[in-house]
Amino acid sequence: MSSARLRTPRMTVVGAGSWGTAFASLVARNLPVLLWAREPGLAERISTTHENPDFLPGSPLHPQLQATSSLSSSAEQADVIVMAVPTHTFRQVLARLAPHVRPWIPVVSLAKGFEEGTRKRMTEVIEEELPGHPAGVLSGPTLAKEVLSGLAAATVIAMYDLSVAQRLQSLVRTDRFRVYTGTDVIGVEVGGAVKNVIAIAAGMADGLGTGDNTRALIISRGVAEMTRLGVAMGGDPATFAGLTGMGDAIATSISPLSRNRTLGMQIAQGKTVEELTQGSRMVMEGVRAAAATHWLAQKLGVDAPIVREINAVVSDGRTAREAFRGLLRVIPEQECEAG
Repeated sequence: MSSARLRTPRMTVVGAGSWGTAFASLVARNLPVLLWAREPGLAERISTTHENPDFLPGSPLHPQLQATSSLSSSAEQADVIVMAVPTHTFRQVLARLAPHVRPWIPVVSLAKGFEEGTRKRMTEVIEEELPGHPAGVLSGPTLAKEVLSGLAAATVIAMYDLSVAQRLQSLVRTDRFRVYTGTDVIGVEVGGAVKNVIAIAAGMADGLGTGDNTRALIISRGVAEMTRLGVAMGGDPATFAGLTGMGDAIATSISPLSRNRTLGMQIAQGKTVEELTQGSRMVMEGVRAAAATHWLAQKLGVDAPIVREINAVVSDGRTAREAFRGLLRVIPEQECEAG
C-alpha cells in the first residue's frame, strides 16, 4: 500500500461562523483541518491567535486548526469537505469550489434550512453542483459554544451509503462528541430546518410569558408538524423522534444560546424581524426556513398550523399575540394519526 493511502485524511470546513468554527476546532483533535473564512483578516486571526473574535469571542480554538481565505486552496487539499455556510450562499460557494474539488470525495452539509427560491435541501444542491460526490448531512442538538467548551453532545451523520457515513463517523467523533450514523438524509435535513421554525415559536411563547406548559405544547406539536412534512417528503418517521428531530427541537427551543429562540422572544417584545436581522452577522435560518417550510407544507397538503403562523409573523408582520390567538383557534383532533 502506498504511503499516500496511509496518510491521515485532511478535512476542509467551508464557513467560519459559530458552528463551522466550533466543528472545525473539535475535529482538529483527530486530523488536519483547514477552515475557510471569507475575510482574510478573520482567517489570519484564527490561525495565529486561535480565536474567532467575530463569532466565538473568548473561546479558545484548537492550536492545530488553520484557516485560509483562499477557497481554491482549501478545496484542493481536502479529502472531505464540510459545508458550514448559510443556506442563502450555499450554492454560490459550492459553484466556486467545484473546479478545485478532487473527484469522489464526500461533501457534508452542516446547514439547517432550505434553499431560498427552490426550497431544495442542501444535499440536493450538492448533488447538482458537485455531481458524483457522496452528499450527506451532519445535524443534531449542537449549540456551538457548548460543544467548543467540551460539554457532551451528540449528532447524526446521514449518507445514502452507510459505509461512507461510518467512515466519516470515525473521523469526527471524540469522547464527548458522540456521532451516530444513518441513511435517512431527507429526514435529518428536514428536522434540522423545521426545528428552527419551532424555536422561533417557542421563543415567542417565552417572550409572552405563556409558561412551560405552552412551551411543551409548541415543541411537541411542532415536532408533529415536522414529522408529517418529513414523511411526505420521503423521510423516515422514526428520525423525527431522535436527535435530529425532537432532540434538536428541544435544545434550540429552550437554550438561551439559540439565536432563533432569542429572535422569537424579541419579536414577542415588539421588535420587528427587519430590525433584528438587519446588520447582524449571526444568521437566523428560521426566518428563511419558515417561508420555505410553509410553501412545502401547502404543496404537499400537510397540516402545519404552527409553521403557518410563524411564517405570517416573519413574512407578513403578524404580531406574536395574533399568532397565538390563531393557534388557539385550531380545533384539536386525534393526537397520533394511525397508519
